[in-house]
Amino acid sequence: MDKKVHKGHRQRVKARYLAEGLDAFEDHQVLELLLFYCIPMKDTNELAHNMIREFGTLAGLFEADPKDICKRCGVSENTAILISLIPSLARRYFISRWGNKPVLSSSTAAGEYMVSLFTGRTYEVFYVICLDSQNRVNYAALVHEGTINEVPVYPRLIVETALRHKASSVILAHNHPGGSLKPSSEDIMVTKKIKAALEAISIRVCDHIIVAGDKFTSMAEKGLI
Repeated sequence: MDKKVHKGHRQRVKARYLAEGLDAFEDHQVLELLLFYCIPMKDTNELAHNMIREFGTLAGLFEADPKDICKRCGVSENTAILISLIPSLARRYFISRWGNKPVLSSSTAAGEYMVSLFTGRTYEVFYVICLDSQNRVNYAALVHEGTINEVPVYPRLIVETALRHKASSVILAHNHPGGSLKPSSEDIMVTKKIKAALEAISIRVCDHIIVAGDKFTSMAEKGLI
């Protein structure tokens, strides 16, 4: 009898999603629906509430390390992996919407592209976007992954990356997970070093975009390039 009740509940939740989408769902209901696909024949409503409570928010849960999810929520590795895939899947989705070789001919276009590139990243990373002569993306190269507070950037590696991907010009980009869009003195110093190194081989630095969440700032627009 209990299994029949759960089955009926799951069917109702799925039917509601098909009819309405997720917009009207509460966070725990979104998670409950997701858990249907890794936890069969079990009531996942209470578990969904407990998991969100453990990590504070749905985003906090999605961004957590799978090992922490297993340990703190008492779920299987399969469940933890599925949940932690969400930010990366969202990033792949947003990037794929740009299509093949998008044109980044303005700071606004570059900034919006970078926001897609940094979706779901909770630690600081540094990208070099290699452009062809028509400002189309040849390759978006992740050249460094740092801690949440700092990321070492080596001009030599960036020069090698730009040459490998036949860049006519590049756009630099990194994120500030803490939320500040203000370029730091280190950001300005690193940009100047990279610019000098690339100019020596006739590759121009068009911009350096800093991303925080769904917002961005252009160092070129601020006169810092």
